Amino acid sequence: MARPKPTIICSHMECNTLYEVCDADAVYAVLYRGRAIKVRKSNPDVAYLGYKYGKTTFPEAGHAIRLAAKLNAAHNTEDFSVAVLSVQRIVRTK
Repeated sequence: MARPKPTIICSHMECNTLYEVCDADAVYAVLYRGRAIKVRKSNPDVAYLGYKYGKTTFPEAGHAIRLAAKLNAAHNTEDFSVAVLSVQRIVRTK
């Protein structure tokens, strides 16, 4: 089954890249015991001590559900869950 086409809110072209802002039904977040989390990873075999942070919020439920299941399996727990986020406050950009 094909994914339905999203509703495009606005778009603009920058160099050779087209940016489109699409409508989303919701934002899904992976939580640990009901709290927001960040997932970071590093390679201890490399001298560079920096971290890379992975996504924990997604516009589609499936990605969040798979990440929560993966984290639950890796840590032998059921404490990771998925929640639908709602707007409670807006942070001004200017």
